[in-house]
Amino acid sequence: MPQDSTTARPVIAVAGLGIESSTFSPARTEAPAFHPSRGAEVLGRYPFLAPGEELREAADWHGALVGKSLPGGTVTAAAWEELTGELLERLAALPPLDGLWYDIHGAMTVEGVDDAEAVLLERIRAIVGPDVLISTSMDLHGNVSRELAHRSDLITCYRMAPHEDHMETKERAVRNLVDLLASGGPRPVKAWIPVPVLLAGEQTSTRIEPAKSVYAAVAEVEATSGVLDAAVWVGYAWADEPRNRAVVVVTGTDTTAVTAGAERLARGFWDARHDFDFVAPTGTFDGLLDEALAAAPEQRPYFISDTGDNPTAGGAGDVTWGLTRLLERPEFQKDDGPTVLYASVPGPAAVRTAVEAGVGATVTVTAGAEVDDRHAGPVTLTGVVHAIRHGDRDARTEVVVRVGSVYAILTELRKPYHHEHDFTDLDLTPRSADIVIVKIGYLEPELFDMSAAWKMALTPGGVDQELVRLGHHRIHRPMFPFDRDMADPDLTARVVPASDRPLTGEDE
Repeated sequence: MPQDSTTARPVIAVAGLGIESSTFSPARTEAPAFHPSRGAEVLGRYPFLAPGEELREAADWHGALVGKSLPGGTVTAAAWEELTGELLERLAALPPLDGLWYDIHGAMTVEGVDDAEAVLLERIRAIVGPDVLISTSMDLHGNVSRELAHRSDLITCYRMAPHEDHMETKERAVRNLVDLLASGGPRPVKAWIPVPVLLAGEQTSTRIEPAKSVYAAVAEVEATSGVLDAAVWVGYAWADEPRNRAVVVVTGTDTTAVTAGAERLARGFWDARHDFDFVAPTGTFDGLLDEALAAAPEQRPYFISDTGDNPTAGGAGDVTWGLTRLLERPEFQKDDGPTVLYASVPGPAAVRTAVEAGVGATVTVTAGAEVDDRHAGPVTLTGVVHAIRHGDRDARTEVVVRVGSVYAILTELRKPYHHEHDFTDLDLTPRSADIVIVKIGYLEPELFDMSAAWKMALTPGGVDQELVRLGHHRIHRPMFPFDRDMADPDLTARVVPASDRPLTGEDE
């Protein structure tokens, strides 16, 4: 490590790019979607690195570039070159480093590039040198190839889905790095095990069993003497690369302890494979509308997840299939029908028309299916402009058009609706609605707390929950659930060499 005895504090850089990229969506992601932070503004993303905080004072911190995009389609080659080029230039301009925190998601697919996060980390290594210690933090829906584990000295991921521990995980990754630099100890041992299971996040939520117990074991393994960190990745189900699958990595100072811990976690995940199920009851879109209409008053608001086009899993966000079917229902075609909130469909031209007309005006607008028109064409609706809002980070401009008793949210750019204020900012009251339909999978905490009842509609789109029908052809086979009767795999721990030593052997 470049730090010498006269240096008071280690020098640590922060860098990373994050996105979930669905290869089953026709959408493409460009560089502006990452909203990159640069230099000193990078540190402002993390409360635990605020001035005066313990970890901020423990090192001399330097932000290079960190960019995070809403999940979406494959990242274009041009966006990749632009963002990584700037990130690497900024790293090269920094003083000699002792450590680097690599803050990523782990499910980024790039045109022409497999295993993008490992490729970027290899390029980072070429700039910062082999002696710099690197700590990688990830989403549990990321993918960990053997190469990514090898090039990271420390690596960890979230332990909750929904990701209520996302900031806690990032802080843990940083603390592990700071502690390792302070100790001056050797590079840790990493035990890596690929588990041939690929399931959607909605089937592996830690709110319910068996994921609840699978992830409870992570803390038990981490508490073992000789173990620094333990992690289980579910993997990202809506991309088709050889790295997409579940993975376990346990890191520590004792080879016996880390291999035993990794094998325990891998076996626990594999043994539970048949028990994983959706986090909520599922059904068809029309069937769930029927149930919601028949629901007792105490079951309202009745939330329905329009899962196939979930923009926070990689959906294009502009699939109109659900909204089209909703507007065809006679129950909602009168103003005094059951109140339905629908979030959302992008339609830049529709938004412009509504803004020009103003609140209270009657408009006829067409939206959606500009990116993903495989399941339904653009939807045309005539209704009253209920609300207009400018300045949203993701949507830019949002409008609400009331058609009968349906309040349809249209956006300039796609946006996820996860918070109560996302609705109340648009003069909507989800708690008093009869039905709330959101393009999402499992409900985020605020929506979950608002819902009196909730079910998931298995709808079409780039993040279709029916994985087997999507057409994966590049993942390692056999793989559960694609090969339900496959033999038990080899779940022996692979000890990954330290990052300053060459990696040999095949990925498996």
